[in-house]
Amino acid sequence: MSKYDFDLFVIGAGSGGVRAARIAAEHGARVGICEQSRVGGTCVIRGCVPKKLLSYASHFGEEFEDAAGYGWQVGEVRFDWPTLIAAKDREIDRLNGIYLQLLSNSGVELIEGHGRLAGSHEIHVGERTVTAEKILIAVGGRPWIPEFEGSEYVITSDDAFHLEQLPARVVVVGGGYIACEFAGIFNGLGSEVHQVYRGDRVLRGFDDDVRSFLGREMAGKGVQFHFERNVTTVRSMAGSYAVELDGGEVIEADCVMYATGRVPASAGLGLLDAGVEVRASGSVPVDEYSRTNIPHIFAVGDITNRINLTPVAIMEGHAFADTEFGAQPRSVDHAFVPSAVFSHPQVGTVGYSEEEARHHYGELDIYRSEFRPMKHTLSGREEKMLIKLVVDRADGCVVGLHVCGLDAPEIVQGFAVAIKSGLTKAQFDATIGIHPTAAEELVTMRNPIQG
Repeated sequence: MSKYDFDLFVIGAGSGGVRAARIAAEHGARVGICEQSRVGGTCVIRGCVPKKLLSYASHFGEEFEDAAGYGWQVGEVRFDWPTLIAAKDREIDRLNGIYLQLLSNSGVELIEGHGRLAGSHEIHVGERTVTAEKILIAVGGRPWIPEFEGSEYVITSDDAFHLEQLPARVVVVGGGYIACEFAGIFNGLGSEVHQVYRGDRVLRGFDDDVRSFLGREMAGKGVQFHFERNVTTVRSMAGSYAVELDGGEVIEADCVMYATGRVPASAGLGLLDAGVEVRASGSVPVDEYSRTNIPHIFAVGDITNRINLTPVAIMEGHAFADTEFGAQPRSVDHAFVPSAVFSHPQVGTVGYSEEEARHHYGELDIYRSEFRPMKHTLSGREEKMLIKLVVDRADGCVVGLHVCGLDAPEIVQGFAVAIKSGLTKAQFDATIGIHPTAAEELVTMRNPIQG
């Protein structure tokens, strides 16, 4: 008989924590999990899923316009924000119910409330105290807003899903994927959008060609960029806000959304009191098996600041459970993880950017194609598409793939398998493309643009 209440206790019922709890329970462990909010975590409740639903909605305006080129006569169209938000809420409720059922069916005990370490094996959850042989921290991250005059007037992406009405004028601050996605969503739904970013191009850390291309395409769709600018003050006016920039510009807006990054949600967990090492940034360092400096305390997902993507957290949680409770020791390979930005247009990428690849590999062959998708030959839309391959010249392996345009994430997901498997450009070339598609460009580019 174990001296602990649980073999494993998980703090945080997001995607990574739920996966770890379920798999550990299936391996025979007695598992408890706590969550102070709704089960499902950032991705399901206030991130990837509701954001993509809003992104779908924001594309219909262009679809109605494009239909005329194909012979359709579309009458008066109107958009109703409350209807969209209500539909989104119903879907999130459905998914929350599925996650609750998954935990219940696996025999995992859910305790509602904020979890905090009270010792190396003890956890306080509200008024209850439980003990566990092993503890997993899977609390994810939270939006970060810098301190400045008027910061109390701004919202984050979490709040954007619960606005009562669609704002007519929006200022989005930030240049990362969340900022670009919401700038595209608001713009596509009809808002006037200004995007303020301290850098000279959006999507820092992505391939430079993608960064430049996406910025041009977003601007072409109506997003007004203010690069190399910072917000100094946000002042409340009669029903709106005056956003003052350090360049002297003043933008009047009905909503100011900050998407300036996320930080690990490690505050208030009692980690330091339990002896767990925490970096100055709030992230928790772990080894390849997600173990902290305390042998029986583990962490997965965004709190570790490895690769902050939901599928990565899920894989880390699954590998942890297999290793610790399934007698199947395995770590997660964080190389060549595909990712997407649901901007307008979308971005899909896997592997190294050209800039990173030059550092890691040296001599490269670069293949790049920029073209008008077939769909727009009749729609009349000027939107273009970018496809790029980064190839290690020494062995011919494709080490980077970047797509910006229609269905980019769907295209990249399939090719990610090939790149993860180490396929060469010659093997790409030997594959017959599907015609007519945009994706066939990836197997028909023959001449590198530069060496």
